[in-house]
Amino acid sequence: MLGVRIQGLLRRPRRILLVELAVLAVLAIGLVAVAWWPDGDSTSEATVGGPAPIELPGLPDSTAPVLMPGRPGEPAQSLPANEMSAMPRAPHNNADIRFVTMMIPHHEQALVMARLVAERGASPKIKSMADRILAGQEPEIKVLEAWLADRGLDRNSGVDHWHSMSGMQSADALNRLTAARGVEFDQMFVAMMTDHHQGAIEMGREALTLGADVIINEMAGSVVVEQSVEINRMREALNGPN
Repeated sequence: MLGVRIQGLLRRPRRILLVELAVLAVLAIGLVAVAWWPDGDSTSEATVGGPAPIELPGLPDSTAPVLMPGRPGEPAQSLPANEMSAMPRAPHNNADIRFVTMMIPHHEQALVMARLVAERGASPKIKSMADRILAGQEPEIKVLEAWLADRGLDRNSGVDHWHSMSGMQSADALNRLTAARGVEFDQMFVAMMTDHHQGAIEMGREALTLGADVIINEMAGSVVVEQSVEINRMREALNGPN
């Protein structure tokens, strides 16, 4: 039978014969490849089904040790992370609340006066000082308000301290400052803001003495130092060469 097929092939035209032989060769190579390809190979499955999945990192180990510093004179301790408790909030008292609730309106009045300087003042140095007051005290108001909100309080917590806030300027004094211009304005501004700053320094010293909250202690200390420096700078700007 095979001999008959070969004879039949030999009788066909040469071009057709070459094409048929090429097809048979391709089929033979395909059969060999299928027979040779190993079954169950992970690479072939990944190639057919798409790229292999990416291995993502797992969650951090909740039992990883965390070093806890000890008290003065005591060694540090190591605790698993899942056994650590949240740090307790620093305690505060009425002196802290008094400082915050007074300092917010105190700063707000300083902003009112500082905003008048750009259009009414004559001294470039006084204008620069006013810009620094605006840049420093406006963010501090937001910090003080956030401190109250975090403790379920607001600026009206406790008694009304308006009458006891040292350095606060009256409405009549603010009207006179608003009406002034040039050198007269600069002189009034420095006198009123100096008195205002000295009131803030007194409140800061009271909080440093009677307060308990660490954050308020730091803010009160900053008020004492920074506003003392600003008083000296305003006086120098007014009395020195412009």
